[in-house]
Amino acid sequence: MPLIILALAAALPLVLLLTRLLRRERQARQRLELHEQLFDKLSDGVLLIGRDGHIRQYNQAAARLLGKADSELLGSPLAEVVPQLAQTETLAAQRLQLVSATGSRLALEVCRLGVAGESLVVLQLASEPERSQEDIERFKRSQYFARIGTWDWDIDTNRLYWSEAIYAMFGHAVGVVTPSYELFCASVHPDDRERVRAGELRCIETGENHDEEYRVIWPDGSVHWLRETGNVVKNAQGEAVKMMGVVRDITEEKAWASQMHQLAHHDPLTGLPNRLLFEDRLRNALERARRNATRVALVFIDLNGFKAINDALGHAAGDQVLIATAQKLKGALRESDSVARIGGDEFVVILEGLALGGSLEEEARQIGEKILGALATPFGSENPQRIGASLGIAVFPDHAPSLDRLIHVADLAMYEAKRSGENQYRLGNDSQQRAGVE
Repeated sequence: MPLIILALAAALPLVLLLTRLLRRERQARQRLELHEQLFDKLSDGVLLIGRDGHIRQYNQAAARLLGKADSELLGSPLAEVVPQLAQTETLAAQRLQLVSATGSRLALEVCRLGVAGESLVVLQLASEPERSQEDIERFKRSQYFARIGTWDWDIDTNRLYWSEAIYAMFGHAVGVVTPSYELFCASVHPDDRERVRAGELRCIETGENHDEEYRVIWPDGSVHWLRETGNVVKNAQGEAVKMMGVVRDITEEKAWASQMHQLAHHDPLTGLPNRLLFEDRLRNALERARRNATRVALVFIDLNGFKAINDALGHAAGDQVLIATAQKLKGALRESDSVARIGGDEFVVILEGLALGGSLEEEARQIGEKILGALATPFGSENPQRIGASLGIAVFPDHAPSLDRLIHVADLAMYEAKRSGENQYRLGNDSQQRAGVE
């Protein structure tokens, strides 16, 4: 029964995090549905073209203007539906003559905006009067709920246009600041500015799509993540005169990814790396040791008497022992060393950069005494508890040439130390060294 309770307690943070993620996913899905509803009510026709040149999404206005049925649009190559649009990568308010399904000729104002391999095509009857205020409000609301904004940048004058949704992405209210390229650059995180600028210049020089994720610092000092995509607009001489694109707030996506990565690679109780991350770090440590001709020591640590504390004082007290053990181990080691928790009361330590040619027994003695000495101090202040430990030490490349074998040797050595009594260590399969820490 205690094991079931312990398992449930360990799983609780995962359940809570998954609940929050599901709630956020539901909210995001609702925002997307509202965006699609508003998108479909626009009087302008809109086509979303995928990287393969096929139509991935369209609204009813596009189908009406083109005189096409659903089966003729969704998934069809743009080159077949509107050949004139497939011949040019980027158009800015260009007028095209199209032939409808009934054979009549239509004059359309067309703007095609490249977006990182994808593109948006906006269609409007050339004879149609300027869009109504209602349509404009629908479009603004669509951008707001989808957390997407449109921008264009005049390369020669540095004039920058933001749709209303973008102001909030940079921490400003609409109308409080005047968008400019200087304001944009000042808002981008200093560590990201050079990369973002290089991406823009590459887009201008080569015409390739622009796609960057970067951080912005709001006026209140908080940091947020944006993803910006776009492409260049060229004049009749083929010179790049403008960049146009969209920007999207991805702060929540980054937070979710960070939480999921933390959950997948770290122990929720102690915050230490779990077995998955431990094996990855050990693999990298062995690669570095091969390149640098150094040793790696792997130490398996098992706490003695931990079950007795759990049984006598409860699992909360046992959890505090595990947390304190993690802190003591991290405090006793170098920053270049790694500590992980791989089981209930089992920890591992990876020590890198040890010199070849020295005495393994002396190396093991120093490691064993250092770790056992750190763990020897009592746990807790109100009701101090002492707990013993058993250590198994294996050294690469002396004991094993591979990760799996090194783990196996250290594990066997730890069980040998555990059978020998309190606060002992064993080196490989043949060492009978003792730490002598009482």
